[in-house]
Amino acid sequence: MALVSVSILNGDLARLADVAAVIGDARADMLHFDVMDGSFVDNLSFGLPVLSCLKPLVTLPVDVHLMIEDPLHFAERFVKAGADLLSFHIESRSDAGETLNAIHSLGIPAGIAVSPDTPEETVFPLLEKMQPEDFILMMTVRPGMGGQQFMPEVLKKIAHLRSRITALDMPLHIEVDGGINAETGARCRKAGADYLVAGSYVLCSDDPAEAVRSLKTPL
Repeated sequence: MALVSVSILNGDLARLADVAAVIGDARADMLHFDVMDGSFVDNLSFGLPVLSCLKPLVTLPVDVHLMIEDPLHFAERFVKAGADLLSFHIESRSDAGETLNAIHSLGIPAGIAVSPDTPEETVFPLLEKMQPEDFILMMTVRPGMGGQQFMPEVLKKIAHLRSRITALDMPLHIEVDGGINAETGARCRKAGADYLVAGSYVLCSDDPAEAVRSLKTPL
């Protein structure tokens, strides 16, 4: 069964506490918190003050996705602000190995995010540096904007990555983010994903709890 992380970015941004409550009531497993700096991606979103204010109101683990140029510089501050999982892009300026080590030193799982145009093999040299419960975040849309169409060509990359992780016999997870609904989520799970990030599919649903259940339906 997949774990579901619901992106608060797709909710009413004027009522984030209420959106967080909806996500919790829907029985999601995590709250996904997207951070964009206007440089690494062509958009701006939440930062440290918002996370610090939201964290005391959230009952779920907060899954923070850094879409920023220098995640190494900010990792400790985001953990102190409330991140329970922290992912960063391999395409960022920060050294990926150093960033992994920094997040591990802070005592939480680390994730390496991979944009659709980046070959999955780019992360292979880093897999043996990862720790149990770490994860690879495979983007099935281009990072920076919500509401994009799912890119099915990433499914082969997910399957290849899962095969590599299995061959290494490592307890690592594959998270998928972008255009996730019941159909695309099932396709990602069949390819090897075990964490699904959903946004509008859950928060724009008439029944968010049912939307979350549909993502967890046994294959």
